[in-house]
Amino acid sequence: MTQTSENVTWLTQEAYNQLRAELEYLSGPARTEIAAKIAAAREEGDLRENGGYHAAKEEQGKQELRVRQLTQLLEQAKVGEAPAADGMVAPGMVVTIAFDGDEDDTLNFLLASREYASSDIETYSPQSPLGSGVNGKKIGEDASYELPNGKLASVKILEAKPYQA
Repeated sequence: MTQTSENVTWLTQEAYNQLRAELEYLSGPARTEIAAKIAAAREEGDLRENGGYHAAKEEQGKQELRVRQLTQLLEQAKVGEAPAADGMVAPGMVVTIAFDGDEDDTLNFLLASREYASSDIETYSPQSPLGSGVNGKKIGEDASYELPNGKLASVKILEAKPYQA
């Protein structure tokens, strides 16, 4: 659960630990594994037409990019508490909204940084149009945000509760 303010990213202890563990894996065992893949592919001969070698090098590049992203994120992170269950929308909350006040047309999502996205629930960044529109609102309040076409959409906050992993 994260909240970005300027260059600081707020993380719960759980989120910090999860990202730190990913960084340690990518910086240690994963680097060793990819180096072994590259070495094995290199032994196969001509590198110009060696698909395994090129795939391993591309995987290594993606992995190193993720290491740099995590390192920067964790260097700027501040560890804090999960949001309070006080009915106010904040990063780290699972939010239920109704579109245009229609309580049959609802959406459940986690308001959090993409770094905390999971396959369990759709995640919207606090900086996204919808995220910034609902952030700071209370249950029962209406919020509006700008659609990509420039029009305004309105939603009603039905529920906001802390995310439980």
